[in-house]
Amino acid sequence: MTRLSTGIPGLDEKIGGGLLPGTMTVLVGSSGIGKTQFGLQFLADAPKKERGVIFDMTARGDSQNHADYAERLFGWTPVAEDAERRFNADEFFTSGFTVGDYFGALAGRGKRVTRRDLDFDDWRDWQGSLARRLDAAVAFLFTHFTRGVRRVLIDGIEPVAHQGDSIQFELLEYVYHQILQKEPSWVARDLFRQDFRRCEEKILPILWPAGSVATLVSYTAPETSLEALIDKPFDEGDLLAQANTIIYMGKIRDGVKFRRALYVAKHRGSICPDEILFYDITDSGISLSAE
Repeated sequence: MTRLSTGIPGLDEKIGGGLLPGTMTVLVGSSGIGKTQFGLQFLADAPKKERGVIFDMTARGDSQNHADYAERLFGWTPVAEDAERRFNADEFFTSGFTVGDYFGALAGRGKRVTRRDLDFDDWRDWQGSLARRLDAAVAFLFTHFTRGVRRVLIDGIEPVAHQGDSIQFELLEYVYHQILQKEPSWVARDLFRQDFRRCEEKILPILWPAGSVATLVSYTAPETSLEALIDKPFDEGDLLAQANTIIYMGKIRDGVKFRRALYVAKHRGSICPDEILFYDITDSGISLSAE
């Protein structure tokens, strides 16, 4: 199986050559530690026509600064897709059909989308909005996968006491199981519905190989210390349980200074280094430190 490079100089050699297609990798760390830069480097490491896509779940605006980082690091300006765009089966096969590479799944509210942060009416409104956006989410990812994209960054996941109280986790479960891990022909059936049989001869030749897409999920943790992340109970929720690879990113004391470091806590089916790896963030992005 051909692995997908992380895009982080020095890291692939530490984890057996890169990330495994068909699996989920979760980056866990505090805000500002470099998770989004890591994710964008992973997306941009692919050939330009196959560059990965951003599925942003933050509900408080683009606090992840995707556009700024992408433009500065790679000369890439992500184009936003309409998160409530209605899918048209006939339009999909026309030469002029285009789709953006940034999907703001929960943008527009300006605050967290959990039961604790929303009153009853707002919670119901968000449930309705989410339902309307699911078809657009399927169409967004389906289109890119049929055009060669094999990398997805799911960013903006915020911590909650109970994952069942978060619309973010509800959407993540749907996207991962009903799109990313589902057999492609069934994804096509879900998207095209009554038009599937009519369009089947056009659909089947463009489907991607099952298990070929790698998903990178960025999860914001309240802990800033790498040691605190490592010491935290490992099996504390479905997100980490489903992940093939878990990478913690945090700060660690090195003499009189604090430095950024990462630790690969889980990497099924491959090398999983025991060492803590220091990294730097420069104008060129993230790279492992020489020392």
